[in-house]
Amino acid sequence: MPDELERLRQERLRQLIEQQKRSQEQESIQESMRAAEIEKQIKLIISRILTPEARERLSNIKLVKPAFARQIEIFLIQLHQSGRLPQQVTDEQLKNILEKIKGQKREINIKKA
Repeated sequence: MPDELERLRQERLRQLIEQQKRSQEQESIQESMRAAEIEKQIKLIISRILTPEARERLSNIKLVKPAFARQIEIFLIQLHQSGRLPQQVTDEQLKNILEKIKGQKREINIKKA
């Protein structure tokens, strides 16, 4: 009897662990799908906002500095959604935006005491 009870406990524990693993796998798949959908929407909006030359420039930036490129994309999307981009952004305009953002960054100097 005690062996039977222990076997049932072990079986139930194994079932719970497997159920949790399946749940985690499903959550991971759903998260991947959400991330892919967000990426797809960003690409679509950026393709509407930027001229082909500006998109190419942004793609080049993304190869070197992906996090910085993402910030630029979000910034451009915010401008577009707020109505401050009445027309497509040209390569020259994108260069100006990049220069302004680059100028805003602070340099941090660490001095040894």
